[in-house]
Amino acid sequence: MNNSLEWIDNHCHLDEETVDDTLVAAAEAGVSTLVTVGCDLATTRECISFAERFDNVWATAGVHPHEAKHGCDGIEALLQHPKVMAVGEAGFDFHYNHSAADEQKLAFATQIGLANSHDLPLVIHTREAWDETFELLDAEGVPRRTVFHCFTGGAAEAAECVARGAMISISGIVTFKSATDIQEAVEATPLDWLMVETDSPYLAPVPHRGKPNQPANVALVGAKVADLKGIDVATVAVATTQTAKAFYGISSVED
Repeated sequence: MNNSLEWIDNHCHLDEETVDDTLVAAAEAGVSTLVTVGCDLATTRECISFAERFDNVWATAGVHPHEAKHGCDGIEALLQHPKVMAVGEAGFDFHYNHSAADEQKLAFATQIGLANSHDLPLVIHTREAWDETFELLDAEGVPRRTVFHCFTGGAAEAAECVARGAMISISGIVTFKSATDIQEAVEATPLDWLMVETDSPYLAPVPHRGKPNQPANVALVGAKVADLKGIDVATVAVATTQTAKAFYGISSVED
């Protein structure tokens, strides 16, 4: 892997026990910037703590659909922090249904409203809920900067995202042999609508599948995107890095 390229992992979940080693490995792999993502009030505060400690780490503030039953109280106040760059991850997850559908809808709608009122990016998690997700976004108003993280749809869903002005973030799933829908979506979607992520510590890409994931592996995601689109990996690195910086309104430490 070409470690001279610059990458941004625009969606990961850092852990206190491993964060120092994780950031060293990321830097060695050319990952200049990381966005660590809140899933509830406690994890959002932890994300902010990481962002305060490390210059190249930025945070989001949000409530995952799994945690929607606990509500969104306290999230808006954390959006004032200078290193909180987005709302989320928010959305629907009808695979596990850890929160009831009406609780998920309320939390998602609340966070769409926060993204719109604060003019912040919205990070969406959607699983087995494409119709409901698009319907609620259309009803509440798609934030000016919106990304579907860990995109798991096909070319048709990707087109629906782009039609709403929403970015698509590709995870390590794209390297799985069975992920033909996602691979077709990558082939069909213009490069300037794509970002790359790890969603670490989950979803490690091939050849690390089944092991704990880490931001250093985002280059493997980018390499698969390049392969699918028939372009040089450096082109993907430059494009996705520039897109992520513009989307979140951040600069890498080197800038």
